[in-house]
Amino acid sequence: MEKPGSLKIGITCYPLIGGSGILATALGSDLAQRGHRVHFFSSAQPIRLDLGQPGIFFHKVIVNEYSLFTYPDYTLPLAVKMAQVARDAELDIFHVHYAVPHATAAYLAVQMLNGAGVHAPKIITTLHGTDTTLLGQDPSYRPAIEHALSHSEAITTVSESLRQETVATFQLERPVEVIRNFFVPAAKLRSRDAIRRELGLTNNEFLVVHISNVRPLKRIDLLLQSFAAAQSSRPIRLLILAGSSFAPYEPFLDQLDLRARVTVKEQVRDVEEYLNAADAGLYTSESESFGLSILETLFHAKPVVAFRVGGIPEVVVDGENGFLHPFGDTEAVARSIAFLADSPKRADEMGARGRRHAESHFSADLIVPQYEALYRRTLEERLIANPLNG
Repeated sequence: MEKPGSLKIGITCYPLIGGSGILATALGSDLAQRGHRVHFFSSAQPIRLDLGQPGIFFHKVIVNEYSLFTYPDYTLPLAVKMAQVARDAELDIFHVHYAVPHATAAYLAVQMLNGAGVHAPKIITTLHGTDTTLLGQDPSYRPAIEHALSHSEAITTVSESLRQETVATFQLERPVEVIRNFFVPAAKLRSRDAIRRELGLTNNEFLVVHISNVRPLKRIDLLLQSFAAAQSSRPIRLLILAGSSFAPYEPFLDQLDLRARVTVKEQVRDVEEYLNAADAGLYTSESESFGLSILETLFHAKPVVAFRVGGIPEVVVDGENGFLHPFGDTEAVARSIAFLADSPKRADEMGARGRRHAESHFSADLIVPQYEALYRRTLEERLIANPLNG
């Protein structure tokens, strides 16, 4: 039975390991716990989505391959599925994560519903980075993204840095709001000692962890160069939890003589177990809109060493819960890693401050109500504009 004031929300996201999908899944789960009904649309079940949770529904989008098309089309089947579910479930909101292709599909779905004289949800688009920083710079995509955003009732970004870049990239009449990422730590399945034994670590070894989809923007080459240059009185190991194939970077391990000191695990779901076993996080992206993996690292009380790019300074406080350096300064990054390894008490203190900072600024209890307020405000604006359609 629905709670009074509950909303019916459709969330569209990518299902793969990545910040946007993880955030969208966590948001939907928390909204369902608050009494809302949440419908997910994706080409596959999002990796962290619990279909057994009350109030959660999943609608898989089937993409058929026709010889007529050189490439399979996802946008049209997605739009049709969103329109069908919105009509049957009487959705209030389409909350799409990424403009391409999700906001475009939402707009098409709304047009289909309007054309049939059926109530259509309002569109809220959350930008996570690539729409602005990569596709938005491409003249083949920019007008389409701009069009989709102009037909969204609200636009949000996950950092102030991304908001500023979005405003500079697109010509938008409506304001762009910032609602930052959040993280909900899961119960630890295995102990720190158990994971370290699995990794073959001794008590004295300092473990640095990196979590990402290892796309080119993550600059794994600089990650490995920084790690290789770190000189400490303690043995230092690097654990890379890769969301996609690490194969393109294998040659660097031999070039830098790191085979014995670097462990790579691909497509790991229980990343938090490994964060619990680590001593610090290392991130060397050349562009980062927010850095959800960095936030996860801080939640587990590990200091972070990273380049000062994009939205990272909005998460990491230099000298307090980690160290930030100019992009490309691998020597400075190496010195910070070594400092943390040689100063375990300082590393623990910085990690503890990082957890407090994360809990006080990026908890679900703080962030999810901001989305709820945005949903309600958007719906109220519709009623004001169309008082007879309530």
